[in-house]
Amino acid sequence: MSLFVDAWLWLVDPLNWQGDGSIPVRIAEHLFYTVLAVLAAALIAIPVGWLIGHTGRGRELAIGISGAARALPTFGLLYLFVMLVGVTLRGPSTVFVLVLLAIPPILAGAYAGLEVIDRRTIDAARSMGMTEWQILWKVEVPLGLPLLIGGLRSATLQVVATATLAAYVNLGGLGYDIVQGIALRTYDQMLGAAILVILLALLFDALFAVLERYAVPRGVRAGRDTDVRTTPAGRRATADVTATT
Repeated sequence: MSLFVDAWLWLVDPLNWQGDGSIPVRIAEHLFYTVLAVLAAALIAIPVGWLIGHTGRGRELAIGISGAARALPTFGLLYLFVMLVGVTLRGPSTVFVLVLLAIPPILAGAYAGLEVIDRRTIDAARSMGMTEWQILWKVEVPLGLPLLIGGLRSATLQVVATATLAAYVNLGGLGYDIVQGIALRTYDQMLGAAILVILLALLFDALFAVLERYAVPRGVRAGRDTDVRTTPAGRRATADVTATT
């Protein structure tokens, strides 16, 4: 228990909030690598995922590539790229490895969001004279947005956790305090930095949970609520909620 107290004292120490290696600087570095990697991965994975989901082609290949990318050892891959391109390019190498980590969940969320849409909805849109482009942007993308955000949520959490490895190639971030804490046996610093990584991940998770909830079109949410209330189980659940309020 005293270790957590020491970690708390390290977190609230004013000296750790000032200077070049302060906690705010480490958080900013961690956020920079995380946001940059997720944005780059989204720019690659979302268009490819939508293309696969809309056309139904290349799904097996995408699943294979995603599975292979998930199996890659991130730590070993990071060192491999740093050794190949040189220490001077360790920043781009680190971001590239994090992008590889983020692509599979985003790709899966992008094409799965379009695949789960009822084909009758797509056929109805075509019968109304919509072009394929209109069907994609006005029907498929809005309905598939919750699953896409779920993929972005998963990718972001993975990158937040893995970005700590940037410290091993001297790029800073919250992982720097963890690595330094291990080397110097300053366990309060190591635990304090780990707690900050956890809090950062929980913050992103909560943010994406809210986005995922409100990404569902209002008409779909209303339809789901109606379906719940019109079923026997739904009526019982509604009655229980009413009775407790």
